[in-house]
Parts: sequence; C-alpha cells; structure tokens
Amino acid sequence: MAFPTHVKLVEMSPRDGLQNESSDAFGGMVPTEIKLELIHRLSNTGLTHIEAASFVSPKWVPQMADAKEVMQGIQRRENIIYSALTPNLKGAENAIAAQANEIAVFSAASEAFTQKNINCSIEESLTRFEPVIALAKSHNIPVRGYVSTVLGCPYQGAVSPEEVARVTKRLYDMGCYEISLGDTIGTGTPLNAKRMLEAVSRDVPMNKLAAHFHDTYGQAIGNLYAVLEEGISIIDASVAGLGGCPYAQGASGNVASEDVLYLLQGLGIESGVDLEKMIETGYWISDKLKRKNGSKVALGKGRTNPLASTCG
Repeated sequence: MAFPTHVKLVEMSPRDGLQNESSDAFGGMVPTEIKLELIHRLSNTGLTHIEAASFVSPKWVPQMADAKEVMQGIQRRENIIYSALTPNLKGAENAIAAQANEIAVFSAASEAFTQKNINCSIEESLTRFEPVIALAKSHNIPVRGYVSTVLGCPYQGAVSPEEVARVTKRLYDMGCYEISLGDTIGTGTPLNAKRMLEAVSRDVPMNKLAAHFHDTYGQAIGNLYAVLEEGISIIDASVAGLGGCPYAQGASGNVASEDVLYLLQGLGIESGVDLEKMIETGYWISDKLKRKNGSKVALGKGRTNPLASTCG
C-alpha cells in the first residue's frame, strides 16, 4: 500500500505522559496549573486531538486525581477534541460532567496484563464497557477504544495477532469509532507490527485504527514506518517522549511527538502540526519536570536541556 497523504496525530502527554510522572520538581505530584499550561501550549501547535486526563481511582493513579479540575480548566478551542480516559461507568459519568469531548475505554490483548492492570478478564473488561458506551451515545459523545499489549506482554510474553484482532473487533462492534493499538512495553519490531496490523485490518477498517507505540527498545519509529506503509493514518504520540507504564517495569514513554512529526515530514505526509512549536513545548515541560527531553529530534536540533545533567 501507499503511504497516507495526511496523518492525525493524537497527543497523549497530558494523560499517558503524566500519569506515571514522579517529578522531584513538585514533590511527586504535577500541579494542575502545569498540566493546563501543557495542554494550552499543545493547543497552539496545530493539534486537533489531545487526551487531557483520566478519570480513574486516585488510589491507583494519584497523578490523575485532579482530572475534573484539568478538564474544566482548559481554555478550549473549537477545532480541538479534548478527550478523557475512563475505566468504568462512574469514570465516564465524571468525564461527561467535566465536559470531555470524547471518552476512551481500554482493554488488552493479554489476559495476564488485563488481570494485573484492571483486575478482571478481557471478557469482563469488555462487558464493563457496554454501559459506558451506551451512556456516551446518549450524550452524543464519541468513544475511542484502546487495546494494550498488541506486540508483547510483560507477564505472558508473545501475544498472537489473532487475539489482538478479536479484541479490536469486539470494541469496534460495541461502538468504538476508532481503536488504538498499543505496544505497551515497546518490544515490537516492524515485521511483527505489520503482521499484527494485517490480522486486525481483516475485521476492522484501516482508517479506524491508530498506532500507539512505546519506544523502550528504540523500535517505535521503525514500527511506525512499517504500519504507515500499510495504510495507518492515525498515530498516538507524547511530546518529549513523556510517559511509561506502571504495569510494565522499565517501559519508556510513548514515541515522542517531535520524532513522529520529523518522520512524517521526511515522507511528505501532512499533519497540520508545527514541529518547531512542538519542540519548544517539549523542552518547556521537560524543564518544568526536571527531566531529560526524550525526543531525539529535539536533542538533535541543538538546544541543550540545562537540566539534563540532573536527570538519570
């Protein structure tokens, strides 16, 4: 297949990037005002979709305890979708009350990961989403689905493409308008990514699928090239490579938005997102968090992060 002419970049850093952040700069918790400033800076880059918060139990994800304040504090732009992740009906109700433009539900292609992550089986997790999706539809709010561990699981190892396809189709049939395929621990390789996508796209249209690749093993850009070649036109990414996974020890963040934009530019694929503004945003949040900027493109542009030497 030919490369797409346009890619939608879904920015994950306010939620997926910050949910596991433990910043020495703020005694562990990132202040609400920093989260809002990050979202506002991202809103100035040309993005059309920003995942802003997660309505989960603060007991399990304390960094998202201020989800309501974040969603209600956003200076919204009409052309941008500000979405929120919701694990259950209560989370969905809270997200809708906080004026989320879209909600997202998440399962996994690995039974072991699902048990560790949300304490239930894959089938039970999908059943939980039925009332969530029904509630969202009653409010005319679209639902995005996530399937984690599509290219490997920290607990069971390999995950079959057929199981990824099965879970993805269930979410699509339940009413998710788009399903994001996540390489949660970043162990996938381009050939495996292609084989997985081939299996999934037999049942779900390619234009309803997104790639969500973490860069733990340095393979994310190569994997994205592979799936772009197959026709993927939606990519999840996180500015400065913020993020990780609390259930996948050592996993790095989602692929850096700056690195994805550089790849797209090199392929002549439009995104509508300003690379230089994204680089500036990545350095801003990295400085605030006293962490090293995880974007290779940002570092390659020549600016030295003054705080990099204080970060491991």
